[in-house]
Amino acid sequence: MGYISVAETAKKWNVSERTVRNYCAHDKIPGAFLTGKTWNIPDSAQKPMRQSAGEENRDLLTVLREEKKNGIKGGIYHKIQVDLTYNSNHIEGSRLSHDQTRYIYETNTIGVSDQAINVDDIVETTNHFRCIDLVIDDAKNLLSEKMIKELHLILKNGTQDSRKEWFAVGYYKKVPNEVGGHDTALPEEVPEKMKNLLARYRKLNEKTLDDILDFHHEFESIHPFQDGNGRVGRLILFKECLKYDIVPFIIDEDLKWYYYRGLSEWNRERGYLRDTCLTAQDKFKKYLDYFRIQHRDYNNGGNYGQRKNDEERSRDIQPRCGGEESSGMGKYAPRLESK
Repeated sequence: MGYISVAETAKKWNVSERTVRNYCAHDKIPGAFLTGKTWNIPDSAQKPMRQSAGEENRDLLTVLREEKKNGIKGGIYHKIQVDLTYNSNHIEGSRLSHDQTRYIYETNTIGVSDQAINVDDIVETTNHFRCIDLVIDDAKNLLSEKMIKELHLILKNGTQDSRKEWFAVGYYKKVPNEVGGHDTALPEEVPEKMKNLLARYRKLNEKTLDDILDFHHEFESIHPFQDGNGRVGRLILFKECLKYDIVPFIIDEDLKWYYYRGLSEWNRERGYLRDTCLTAQDKFKKYLDYFRIQHRDYNNGGNYGQRKNDEERSRDIQPRCGGEESSGMGKYAPRLESK
């Protein structure tokens, strides 16, 4: 039996190389195997039949685990690694561009730059890639203090902060801090507050989007770590969405201030943060549709009910935080930041 390359197979079957790699990764080509990062495909292999309309599609978590295991490039796993890492770090002040983040992920190098680059930005970028892998691997596991601390340990390991005696990497904070001018839990209060938060969360049976957002708000209010709370919190958001089959989302630059305002106003008006996250979900669903991954058309949002369409939600959000005041946020400026 002879073997041919992905490029040769793609030309033979008149499909893209990405499609052929997906066939291989999902075990749809009998006899195909990897040598390093190169697929070897039997020259006698037949093109897999397209999935019929009645067949069940694979869910996002299954695809992420398959693509992670097989090192698939250009798929949804690749995209999430770059987009989630770039946006979550950028919110917290990283100066790396999206292209630089992608370059680090794809080549493990920074590339040429005419600007000075903060070493911590690079370290935290590579660390965030590993955090996403942990989230995917442990997505179905019960959320625990151990897991939360492990995410922080991975994220901040090797940074300048990690070399400070008072900075507890992988442990709760030792020094009081505030965020956005607001007090957070004192160091001696954090262990009990985190245990109580997780206990209340675990009592909920089937988690809804509102339940997950409520946890996120409380987590950011406690601010259990010296730094990295926002990124750890958003990783938890992503993990819990995967666990409970809720479409995950990425808070990007366009939604950053709405996200801050939503956290600030959560106890008074939950719709601000909810609508911001639903808008982010709509963007993420376009990724899922492109990669032909199954997702729910309606959000698992408890008493929120059926999702509003884009136009309706845009009318709701814009008068509150858009328009002429959106650049500076005016009276809706966030009072609680996430870092």
